[in-house]
Order: sequence, then C-alpha cells, then structure tokens
Amino acid sequence: MSVGTRLWLVRHGETEWSLSGAHTSRTDIPLTDEGRRRAVRLRDFLKGTHFDGVLVSPMQRARETCEIAGLGGQAVVEEELREWDYGVYEGKTTKEIQVEIPGWSVWKNEIVDGETVEHVGERADAVIARALHGAPEGGRVALFAHAHILRILAARWVGLPAVDGRLLGLGTGSVSVLGWERETRVIEHWNRGFDHE
Repeated sequence: MSVGTRLWLVRHGETEWSLSGAHTSRTDIPLTDEGRRRAVRLRDFLKGTHFDGVLVSPMQRARETCEIAGLGGQAVVEEELREWDYGVYEGKTTKEIQVEIPGWSVWKNEIVDGETVEHVGERADAVIARALHGAPEGGRVALFAHAHILRILAARWVGLPAVDGRLLGLGTGSVSVLGWERETRVIEHWNRGFDHE
C-alpha cells in the first residue's frame, strides 16, 4: 500500500436520469449537453495535473466524462466502479418508489433483485486496493464513476461502514480528493463543483 497516494474521485457529468433523480445503474445512457459542458470544465480544472493511474467505470456516462476531461487515453476500465445495482428500482425516482413504499430509501431498504450496500462497500474496498497497488508514494489516481459508488468508496476510505456514504452528497461533474493526514486516511476536498466559476 502506498501511504500518501491520493484518490481523485470524479463523478460523471449530468444525464437525463441524474437530472430527474432516477436511479441509474445498468442502464447505459449518455451525457446531456450540459453534462458534456461540465466535463469540459473538468478538463480545464484537471489540465496539468499528473495522474499515475486512471480507473473508469465501464458505463458510457463515466467513460465519456473521462474522455472529454482529457484522460481517456490513460484510462483503464474497472468493473468494480460500476454503480450500485438498484434491481427493480432501476429507472425510478425515490419519490416514485415512496408512493408504493412510504419512507423508502436506497440506504435503508432491501434492494429487490439488486445489491446490498455492504456488497457495494466490498467492491469499493477492492477499487481502493487496486488504486493503491503499485501507485508511487505521494502519487495520484483518478477514479471516474457514479454518485453512490463514490460516496460509499469515500466512507470506506476513512473506515466508516458503507451505509455512511449516505452522509456525503455528490454533484454531477464534481471532483473530490481522498488523502492523508500523516498515516490517517482523510477526506481532503469534497464535492468541488464548477457551476458558478
């Protein structure tokens, strides 16, 4: 393990479903024009930053964001970075689901025909291990992926249970940095957006 290696988490740009709040995992949809515009802002922000590794979810929206951001040529697809499998709730908003199941939350209810939050946490742990393996001391690894998997990954980075990802909001087209304070894993920057710059 490389103490000092920082993970730069990049959530993909806006899609039609992220805009509506629909749960999007297996459905492979592209970015909106606004999502592409935000990815350009990411490219401007990341320009000149050296990454020792770039891992990207296999889904189109993450790969497109990575490409526009200028890191597509360096990217390696990481299957474990795919979004939480929402099972029967795919494509539905929380509000729609709550009509049938009052008080429903992805964080506390069973995900029928999908993944448990604990399983997503195990995938996040595997991504962290892969990102740190072979990375140089003080290096940087970029992870292009989705809201829930990245929130869970951040929780696991600092030793919290996967479900505590619920405490970390994450906007589309945002950058967050997981790093270190001496030998302790910390969240250095969270949910940096580029809407009003």
